[in-house]
Amino acid sequence: MECWSNESLNWCVLRYSINPILHYSVTPSLQFKIVDETDDYVVVDKPPFLLIHPTKPNDTRNLWKELRELLAFEIASGGQVSIVNRLDRETSGLVLVAKTAAAARRFGLLMQKQRLRKEYLAIVWGWPEWERKTVDAPLDRQGKHQQSAIWLKQMIHPAGAPAQTEFRVKRRFVRSTTADDRFTLIRAIPYTGRTHQIRVHLSSVGHPTVGDKIYGPDERLYLRFIETGWTEELEQRLLLPRHALHSAKLAIEGERDWASPLPLDLAEFIG
Repeated sequence: MECWSNESLNWCVLRYSINPILHYSVTPSLQFKIVDETDDYVVVDKPPFLLIHPTKPNDTRNLWKELRELLAFEIASGGQVSIVNRLDRETSGLVLVAKTAAAARRFGLLMQKQRLRKEYLAIVWGWPEWERKTVDAPLDRQGKHQQSAIWLKQMIHPAGAPAQTEFRVKRRFVRSTTADDRFTLIRAIPYTGRTHQIRVHLSSVGHPTVGDKIYGPDERLYLRFIETGWTEELEQRLLLPRHALHSAKLAIEGERDWASPLPLDLAEFIG
């Protein structure tokens, strides 16, 4: 699938169609882009709001299902679709997908040896006093240790799994809002892969991700969002309808690397 965008339209072509099919929409596109592909893997640039895996037995669009349709010929010949680095629904950016069992095993070993490098870009509230900081703090599900209205919410806890993230300031900027004026573009390098790791670690140092409904100004905003959907009140508090986190770089150490620029919604927020 190849995709192009302008200010009002999103166009996509299914590469395996005999007659290419053009799609367009004036709503936010859930179409993904193929960044690179070999016989062993495919690298996808995922838009925000597209699920990685199915969560319910319904027709909700998800990357895994669509890749299985796109790679139907390879699967019929013994291939598979194994997503190596999973992203949250709202997180955009690069996803590595193994097309064979051998490739899936290889990428799994590379991750264990920390030879599969990942870098993210995040827009956070405030201006950090530091230029570079490493957070080394174990994470666990909050509900295991205290009452939590959000089942998936994570917290820093000594009984949790080791988690380490390096943060580097890329740019401080000012944007006039009803909540705050100072924001920072952060480069985040996770050395482990825990659930919500970057978002929890950023919140722990006092600079939560813009748009984060769980680890931002008030977790009750997430519960309100579940009940009402996106509202003007939520927009005033959160500023963005999704957390401002983007998977910007992937690299197999010593072999290949891929990059993805900030998507339009985050680039426009920075100005």
